[in-house]
Amino acid sequence: MVFWVFGYGSLVWNPGFEVDDKVIGFIKDYRRVFDLACIDHRGTPEHPARTCTLEQYDGAVCWGAAFCVRGGPEKEKAAMEEGDSEEPFVTGVIAFTSTPDKISNKYYLGPAPLEDMARQIATAIGPCGNNRDYLFLLEKALFDIGHEDDYVIELANEVRKVLGAIGGVQKEKKLSGPSRVPLKSSLSPLKLRAFA
Repeated sequence: MVFWVFGYGSLVWNPGFEVDDKVIGFIKDYRRVFDLACIDHRGTPEHPARTCTLEQYDGAVCWGAAFCVRGGPEKEKAAMEEGDSEEPFVTGVIAFTSTPDKISNKYYLGPAPLEDMARQIATAIGPCGNNRDYLFLLEKALFDIGHEDDYVIELANEVRKVLGAIGGVQKEKKLSGPSRVPLKSSLSPLKLRAFA
């Protein structure tokens, strides 16, 4: 069996499982948001981190990387644990999304003012590291694939301000500039458009 997993958060720079192929691409009508609590990797139950999830939003484009996993059940299980053409490159891509229903999803934090999210991200630390590195590595990975996300840049720059205010933290290189992502919608959600 062959399946594809779309990464729009930490998977962009670290899939954490063995992959057979990787393509850079995007899905339409979804946007990346930092509305999901992480209490076991980059945060704790007492001080949750903010990590990415996808939110349906007409006309949005979310860039990332899709990873192909071929092979037997062991490989598939390991993966699950952790162009200009208008035709989709891959359809049926698996992408993690979460419900914004706070009753059925105890990890949904919801939107918050940018300053509040930045303070939370700047100070959350968990067993896998701090929350700010998650954000800064995502910002760099999107820059490296040539598809910066204005929302990620704005949030990262706000976190840098918070870190500067609390002092003693090494300054990160600031990435800036407008996004080159066109916001138009003609493909159905969870169809990946990729460029070789």
